[in-house]
Amino acid sequence: MLGLQGYEGALLEGAGLTIQVALFSLLLAVTLGLLGALAKLSAFLPLRWLATAYTTIIRGIPDLVLMMLIFFGGQVLLNNTLYSLNERLNDWLGGQAPAHEWVSYLPDYIEISPFIAGILTIGFIFGAYMTETFRGAILAVDKGELEAAHAYGMNRIMVLRRVLFPQMMRHALPGLGNNWLVLLKTTALVSIIGLDDMVRQASLAAGATQLPFTFYMAVAIIFLLFTTLSTSLLKWAEQHYAIAAR
Repeated sequence: MLGLQGYEGALLEGAGLTIQVALFSLLLAVTLGLLGALAKLSAFLPLRWLATAYTTIIRGIPDLVLMMLIFFGGQVLLNNTLYSLNERLNDWLGGQAPAHEWVSYLPDYIEISPFIAGILTIGFIFGAYMTETFRGAILAVDKGELEAAHAYGMNRIMVLRRVLFPQMMRHALPGLGNNWLVLLKTTALVSIIGLDDMVRQASLAAGATQLPFTFYMAVAIIFLLFTTLSTSLLKWAEQHYAIAAR
């Protein structure tokens, strides 16, 4: 790529990492969204309360704050818990040499990977948005079709797989697509916690060459390519489910 001063490889490597974070985050978000939607529609009141609290809290806190809270705060909480556990085990085992030696192999400090933290944070955030998307899509499915499937002799799993899920996806695709596009752009936040994604690579290259406009423009173009390709795939998926419905 012209004008990138030899940093093309680093940017492409960062772009690959960005896509990995986005796809794994999407998988987690869809899973949490489906579970959250089913919980919100459940007849079991504590599940509804839990799902409502999840969506309310997550949608009310900025993504960057959550990213910092989970990465730094979660790391502190994890290591404080580990330290307390080691202390309790040492006190409980006392002078038992073999067991005491086994406890000594437990780690004193755990460092959370920025890659894992980024996926967990983004997936957890967008799981709340996916919950509302899937909840609305499930409510849009004609109840008569579900009742007919039960009357035909299908069990709950078959009704979910062969009737509810295909119909729900047709209604959920527009919202799911919008969430995916926003999620893809939100991956830029992982550079804040030290992950060498495309944005961080561009920042390092811009600092070394004093060409910030060049590198950030390259990142903008790559993101635009990602979102354009995603939009085309989403249009194909919407047409596919529309044909199936007709």
